[in-house]
Amino acid sequence: MIAASGSLPTPLRSRERRYSGRVSTPHRLVDPAGLAPAVGFSHAVVAAPGRTVWVAGQIAVDPSGTVVGATLVEQLDLALANTVTALRAAGAEPRDAVSMLLFTTAMEEYRASRRALGPVYRRHFGRHFPAMALLGVTELVEPAALVEVVTAAVIPDPAR
Repeated sequence: MIAASGSLPTPLRSRERRYSGRVSTPHRLVDPAGLAPAVGFSHAVVAAPGRTVWVAGQIAVDPSGTVVGATLVEQLDLALANTVTALRAAGAEPRDAVSMLLFTTAMEEYRASRRALGPVYRRHFGRHFPAMALLGVTELVEPAALVEVVTAAVIPDPAR
């Protein structure tokens, strides 16, 4: 909406969250006032100037292409490890992630495993929480896969 003067309206105030032990990132993580607290994710991310990396959906496959892990926790561990491997191969680090989508065919298992999933996530991404969504789906391309992780990252411009 444009105000009568032609200027943009004042945006809602937001708080940039700062936690002790939080991973340093060049991106601004935003927790807008008026929204429920973001736990394990950020409501919005303002990416620093740089080069964008798009990581294709990563599942829990070993180098031979075999799905590994019988549980969602086991599979998420490997899917996140594969995501970090792809990020690093492109010149990015986990702290450069600005968006992450997780697709799962095991939503009930996800809900039941929340306490175990946090340490798995932090093993790969520390306390860096990009904008994130979890979506329950009926199936993934690989029938044995329980979770798929799609990530976007921005490698900061070193000149800035």
